[in-house]
This record gives sequence, structure tokens and C-alpha cells, in this order.
Amino acid sequence: MTQLVHHPAYLFVMLIVLLSVAAALGAIGLKRAIPLSDDARDNYNVVQGATFTLLALLIGFTLSMAVSRYDQRKNFEEEEANAIGTQYLRVELLGESRATTIKALLRDYVQLRIEYYKTRDPRELEIINAKTAELQGQLWTGVREPAIAQPTPISALTVSGMNDVINTQGYTQAAWVNRIPVSAWTLMISIAFFSNLMQGYGARGASGRRVLLFVLPVTSWLGARERRA
Repeated sequence: MTQLVHHPAYLFVMLIVLLSVAAALGAIGLKRAIPLSDDARDNYNVVQGATFTLLALLIGFTLSMAVSRYDQRKNFEEEEANAIGTQYLRVELLGESRATTIKALLRDYVQLRIEYYKTRDPRELEIINAKTAELQGQLWTGVREPAIAQPTPISALTVSGMNDVINTQGYTQAAWVNRIPVSAWTLMISIAFFSNLMQGYGARGASGRRVLLFVLPVTSWLGARERRA
């Protein structure tokens, strides 16, 4: 499930199939096995309405969590980009030779950060994280040595800037992995499954059943996919 939610296309296909099967199971299998009488329909409508309300609340809360996390990631990524850009200019204060070396390291560092956000393979992420940590060590050494040799306000400024680069990476990466919990996904998909099952079970008429096989699954998926925002 953890990997599945990172691939919206696969999640879309899985939910469409799962929820359509649930609606078909209710309309064909459950309805034949346990026919719904007219006397029981009023009680059934109450339970069905409560189930749909619970599903709507779960989707609404999940969407709210996704939006707040998206805004947080966007703000941290902006801060990290600004910190790297500022440090790229500040290292010129250390002299041409040292600035050239650190700028090259910063360019490699930016490329690694971009690869981190594009990659979904856990093994590749581990490799990228290891390379990032190694580059951070080289960048820190590049500003630490002149600061120790000549502790001036200029060297302190470059050290502070590099500290911001390293800190913002941690904040951004923590926000990036702070997604909707898998348990919330599991609960939402389970409620959606039973909602579609009940919708198919309570459908009247063959044409109504055919429409319901796709309408509710699609709307349930549209609400769930907002988690990827």
C-alpha cells in the first residue's frame, strides 16, 4: 500500500476495479442471496446514508490533511532553494579557488536534491541520501576550514549560510515523507468498498445498476486522489 499510493495511475486502476467489483457484488451476488424487501428498505436507507456520510467525512478530512501537507512541503522547498542560492553567492567571499570548488559541490548537491524528489524506488532513495550526506560533509568542510584559519565575520557568514543549507534539507525531507498515513488510506478504501457494495445492493433496475457500477467508484477515487496534492 505504501508504494501504491505513490503511483496515482496504478491506484486509479486498482480503485476503479475494486469499487466496481464491490458495486457489482452488491447488485448481483448479495441482492440475489439476500433480497431486500420493501419493509426493510427504510432501515437500509438510514444505514446507507450513514455509511456515505462517514465516507464523505473521511475524504474531507483526508483532503484537508493533504492540502496542509502540500503547503508545508512547498514552503520548505522554497526555503531550501533560497538557502542554496544564497550560499552559492556567499562562497565568493572565500576567494576564487575555494569558491569554485564549493560552487561545483553545490551544483552536484542541487542535482541530487532534484533526483530525490523524482525518485520513488526505496533503494535509489537510500543511495541518494548517502550521496547527499557525503556532499554535505564536503560542503561543511569547505567553509569550516577557512573559518577556523581566519575567524572573521565573513567566514562566519558563509558558515551560517551552509548551516542553513543543511538544516533546510532536513526540514524539507521530513515534510516530504509526512504523507497521509497508510492506516487512513486503508480505512478510507474499506469504507468506500462497503459504500459501493451497499449502493449496488440497493439499486433498482438494470440500467441503474450499470450506471452505479462506475459513478460512485469514480467519485470515490476522485476524492481519494487529492491526497497526492
